[in-house]
Amino acid sequence: MTKTELNKFKAILEKKQAELETVLRNRDAIAIEKSPDALDEVQHAAERELAIRNLDRESNLLRNVRAALRRIEDASFGVCMHCEDDISPKRLAAVPWAPYCISCQEMADRNREQFNGQDLFEELTHAA
Repeated sequence: MTKTELNKFKAILEKKQAELETVLRNRDAIAIEKSPDALDEVQHAAERELAIRNLDRESNLLRNVRAALRRIEDASFGVCMHCEDDISPKRLAAVPWAPYCISCQEMADRNREQFNGQDLFEELTHAA
């Protein structure tokens, strides 16, 4: 990968990181609100649960973006963390923080589904 391409991905990832950090600072939506009406309280609880799930998803994405920026710094960006093949340029253009090539990502997704959402595949690759 050329220096120009790396700089382009670095700029994209830094922009995404700043955007996610801004979003994650706002945690007003998870505040517990009390209401005299039971239906309102149920509605608030559902909204809070949705906000918590969104924060969790965005936190995971921020971790992935930061990991991709570290891979740029240590010159391993664009290389699958599992099989060490190059990640396709199309995949990186769509998901610049992708740590795996398509086939390894599919295997990780299948394993995650099989083990009820536990990211066993990632744990195994980090342990190796």
